[in-house]
Amino acid sequence: MAEEETPGTQTPEGEKTAGDAKTAADSEAKTKVEAEPAQFSNVQDTGKPTEQKGLDFILDIPLQISVELGRTKMLINDLLQLGQGSVVELSKLAGEPMEVLVNQKLLARGEVVVVNEKFGIRLTDIISPLERIEQLK
Repeated sequence: MAEEETPGTQTPEGEKTAGDAKTAADSEAKTKVEAEPAQFSNVQDTGKPTEQKGLDFILDIPLQISVELGRTKMLINDLLQLGQGSVVELSKLAGEPMEVLVNQKLLARGEVVVVNEKFGIRLTDIISPLERIEQLK
């Protein structure tokens, strides 16, 4: 009766073992590869800005601006008790300047005004660059 050969069956003739496969892979890995240095063209600084001058290229980046009326801390239980007509006491006093935040960073302070039946803010104090740097710490 003739034996049928199935995939994965070892044959006595031309048999390859896992060790032979590893040896072949090792010899391929040892093959030398020649590398050439990269060629770059010279870049010259003309000292002139590109077509965009100054900060023009960032002028269309959107920013989130908000005005903070005040803050408070409260327990979850007290928060759940709030209903229509409830009054929440804030940390700011009436008449105290509101804070103008740009991307959640203080930029200015001002007073609330009404313009065409909408609220607005008149800036009364712009935060100096030194004060802004201090806020980052």
